[in-house]
Amino acid sequence: MTWRTDDSRIMYENAWISVREDAVTGPAGAGVYGVVTLRHPAVFIVALDEHERVCLVSLDRYTVGRSIEVPAGGSDGEDPLTAAQRELLEETGMRADEWRMIGTMNALNGVTVAPEHVFLARGLHDAEGEAREEEGIDEVSWVPFAEAITMVADGRISDGETVAALAYAGIHLGRFG
Repeated sequence: MTWRTDDSRIMYENAWISVREDAVTGPAGAGVYGVVTLRHPAVFIVALDEHERVCLVSLDRYTVGRSIEVPAGGSDGEDPLTAAQRELLEETGMRADEWRMIGTMNALNGVTVAPEHVFLARGLHDAEGEAREEEGIDEVSWVPFAEAITMVADGRISDGETVAALAYAGIHLGRFG
């Protein structure tokens, strides 16, 4: 059986998201479904330095508290690569010479419409203009790729998109298997 939307109404909107409530008919019969839609795709950057260390940022998230993540952010309607380059600069003060899109994913696809693009960035160098304080980032660290995976396994990294971005990178780099 396929899902059927019988009625839909916007419950809330702002510059970043909309929340709608749908009356649906699905596998279990009639019901109500809440859907959050992001206005623009997000970007996630797995930045690797010349020693194969991953750049991680630490910040305090309103929803979950302290979080360790790869640099990321909204595309704000920009081309995803342009947005990824901007986010890496804003969050780390770094630029990269080499960029490769390594995956596209959907966050929480049971309740959201939230496309996300994952990039691998290499050839890193310091750039002018660091905006970490404005971004709420209180630490930028560099850890070996294997340690980042250990951080996922032991729960130090619990951000789902960071976990997925590291998985895409590991697959792309041939680290799994």
